[in-house]
Amino acid sequence: MAVPAVRAADCGCACVSVWAKAGEPSRSSIQSADRRRYGMLIESAFVTRNALFRMAVVSLALVCAAEAEIIRLKNGRVIIADSVREVNGRVEYTIGDNTFAIPKSTVVSIDTGGTPNVTRREDLPAPPVVPNSEGLAPEADLISRVIVNGKVDQAAVTAIEMEGIADKAAAANFLAAKHERTHGNPEKGERFIRRARTFLPQHDGLMAQHASILMQLGRYAEGAAAAEQATRAAPSSAGAFALLGYGNLQLNKTKAAIAALKRSLELQPDAQVEELLKKAQRELQTEAEFQQDDSIHFALRYEGAQAPVELRRQILATLERHYNDLVTDLGYAPRETISVSLYTERQFFDVTRATQWVGALNDGKIRLPINGVTVVDTTFARILKHELTHSFIALMTRGRCPTWLNEGIAQLMEPRSTAAEGRKLAALYGSQRNIPMNQLEGSFLRFSEDEATVAYAQSLLAAEYIRDAHGVSGLAQMLKRIGEGQSTESALRSTINSGYAQFEQELARHLQRSYGD
Repeated sequence: MAVPAVRAADCGCACVSVWAKAGEPSRSSIQSADRRRYGMLIESAFVTRNALFRMAVVSLALVCAAEAEIIRLKNGRVIIADSVREVNGRVEYTIGDNTFAIPKSTVVSIDTGGTPNVTRREDLPAPPVVPNSEGLAPEADLISRVIVNGKVDQAAVTAIEMEGIADKAAAANFLAAKHERTHGNPEKGERFIRRARTFLPQHDGLMAQHASILMQLGRYAEGAAAAEQATRAAPSSAGAFALLGYGNLQLNKTKAAIAALKRSLELQPDAQVEELLKKAQRELQTEAEFQQDDSIHFALRYEGAQAPVELRRQILATLERHYNDLVTDLGYAPRETISVSLYTERQFFDVTRATQWVGALNDGKIRLPINGVTVVDTTFARILKHELTHSFIALMTRGRCPTWLNEGIAQLMEPRSTAAEGRKLAALYGSQRNIPMNQLEGSFLRFSEDEATVAYAQSLLAAEYIRDAHGVSGLAQMLKRIGEGQSTESALRSTINSGYAQFEQELARHLQRSYGD
């Protein structure tokens, strides 16, 4: 069974507009002060290395949508809920149409104002962003000009540019980029950041921000180039080196990634960067003798003795065929080359540290154990398409896709059907022993093998039901909406006019009609 580790989404950046108040100086001194002020505005968004790095390494997705409440549990788990209340020693919380309760004794804290999003086992708490506002007062004028009624006012941005103050023009474009990015429009955000850099081309903070958003868009080569520029402009920036390391790792430049990550840690210790470094070192140790074959859309890495020429040719040909099918079905084409690594079983688990029942993994790269594989038969071809589908979905949704939808679509594309498991699923839903949909948003790697089998079957059922009712285009639209920043349930309602509770009822009725006695 192929199970990828789906990358998590997170919100890891803040922008605070700050500068010192002035009296009534001359026009030249006003311009000089404005340059200092707007330069500080931009700097304040890059004062922590962690914020930039987290945006890249944790799925490269920045989604600051409606406010939510975050329940932090003693076991390290995090629950992001729509609302939370305490009742008689228990904590009740709602996610969509469903209400749940847990003992208060299991809760460490409840934070308000978080981001409703997928919670996965791999998530880490977002580090705080502390703006460099010492001795400075907030300035709201620029923000109020750029952001009007919750939207970027392009005419206002243009008018600010016409004032002829480079720092101010860059700051206006930065604010526009930040707003678009936090509202699920990273493509528009990237255009504003690129525009900001035309006014301050040597500003290392804008270089780093540009690198981060490019990597969020899956444009790793461009992102790594921007990060490298940032390291040259600011050789003491740990954040810039962390971004460069992440980008190089995605581009299979493992030695360069390790060098950048080590430099980042020398400048500023950080647990998350250290974990990424360890992963890169494991990969380098395992793949030190690996060779690489390239096709139009793929870079295939392998150890010569384990992957004969004909097997490699078949793998690349099959992947290219699957790629074309997915472009047609999902209406999306990745811009970057997709990395695929072939391992022995031992190498696979050494590199991935995956649960023993995992048969393949996609953590931004497709990783496949090939013990005993000599030809690409029907079974192996399905595994390839399953994992490639995850690559498409991760890029389409900026890493925000809930696991049930991710795994459901991947199984559909293999292709796979629920027909063989229909009666078992009907009995499961009929006795209300199915896993609630909201509990299938997070990683399946936390499940036992038996639990994972049920989770996969329910995921396939849900995706198959949506496809049968709304076509593959309905699934593609749902992925697009999630990528644009909609919550899973909001995207579900936009697609099938149902929230989780109603959707589960529809699935139960469908199973009863199709497979019930």
